[in-house]
Amino acid sequence: MSEKTITRADFVEALHKRCDVSRTLGGRFLESLLGAMEAALVAGDTVKLARFGNFIVREKNERIGRNPKTGEAARITPRRVVTFRPSQLMRQRVERPTRRRGG
Repeated sequence: MSEKTITRADFVEALHKRCDVSRTLGGRFLESLLGAMEAALVAGDTVKLARFGNFIVREKNERIGRNPKTGEAARITPRRVVTFRPSQLMRQRVERPTRRRGG
């Protein structure tokens, strides 16, 4: 299994190669897409990408947790978090073992 981290620059390069656009235009497109997703999530909306998955904002209530080092009880404040739920198709693709060629 590959442990490579894909960066924004990698996405821009992929847009450049696959869509035959300049790196500048690819970067603008990526920033625009991520900005739109961020704005929707900040507003509390769900972002659904067909065949990929859903980004969902969840409200977490206040609770009591424990400091793992000391065992001391600590108050955890209420907050909003973003979760990702992959689509069924994405789950199947990730679970499917990769095939190696020629060997």
